[in-house]
Amino acid sequence: MRRRRRTLIAVLATLTAATALSATPASSATPAPAGAHGRGLENCTATACHFDVAPGTYDVHVLLGGDAEASTGITGETRRTLLPETATAAGERVARSFTVNVRTPEGEPTGPAGTPGLDLALGGSAPALAGIRVTPARHARQIFVVGDSTSCDQPGDPYSGWGQQLPQYLRKGLSVANYADSGESTVSYLDNPALFATVQPLIRKGDLVLIQLAHNDKQTDEATYRTNLETLVAGVRERGGKPVLLTPIVRRWFNADGTLNNGTALLVNGLGVDHPAVTRSVAAAHGVPLIDMTAKTKALVESLGVEASKALYLYNEKRDNTHTSAHGATVYADLVRDELVAQRLVPRGLVR
Repeated sequence: MRRRRRTLIAVLATLTAATALSATPASSATPAPAGAHGRGLENCTATACHFDVAPGTYDVHVLLGGDAEASTGITGETRRTLLPETATAAGERVARSFTVNVRTPEGEPTGPAGTPGLDLALGGSAPALAGIRVTPARHARQIFVVGDSTSCDQPGDPYSGWGQQLPQYLRKGLSVANYADSGESTVSYLDNPALFATVQPLIRKGDLVLIQLAHNDKQTDEATYRTNLETLVAGVRERGGKPVLLTPIVRRWFNADGTLNNGTALLVNGLGVDHPAVTRSVAAAHGVPLIDMTAKTKALVESLGVEASKALYLYNEKRDNTHTSAHGATVYADLVRDELVAQRLVPRGLVR
């Protein structure tokens, strides 16, 4: 492992333009750091990098650190957190790698196209990038996300979906293709050709497809909701993928005694359909792995209580008890990551 790390650092440090993919500078107005030539940084400014690549899946190798103490995180495309903030001591260089999905539209499937190519933004309290290399990912496994606004790549701050935060927990060789879309129900996700009809042909043997739809099935009867989940499961299996059903995250809606409301908070719709219960039933009937996010988020929200749980959602900013903040989305993505590992759906060595 130590030898591989030294080799990676050496490769990044001696990169030449000939070994990198075709790229264009992020901005001529803010030049790259001095000495950037030959380390991939000619494609970067002090705060961002742009690589002119076609849609696909790419491995990104970065060398973090500088002459002073630094702390660097990386986001990409539509505000996806790709690498958690990493601290480096003065003069230290740390190599990290991750795999990213590049597509059009780059965020929500029914949203704007976004910028062609791969866009990365450098963040953290004191960002320092010493080298970067982008190459096609030859054998990456994909995790597709089929969901709604609680999991999608939200385009604007302060909103964030848990699928938007999940990539930071994954190492090179495993990418997130987030096809969650705001406002979608099981009905609309199957009906809209930009959604499941687009996702299904992209699924390859061994890919995971995380399915979490319920928040917008307010008028969907139980038989239809069950059938729609079964249709999604069958469609994933048809392509050789592995479906995983997730019960919905709770809404932050408390009773006077400090417990969550059995209806609104726990996703029982106006027709009396208990979405989490139906999802659990479909998973059991069809042998589908289940991540019970309703139970997990309920336990967490109730343990935090009325006041502390506000930080998970956008209550303080928007009086919103349904959509998560970046903090809440990160906490919930962590729950998903832990379950993927615990159920052996992804190897422990591919997560951070």
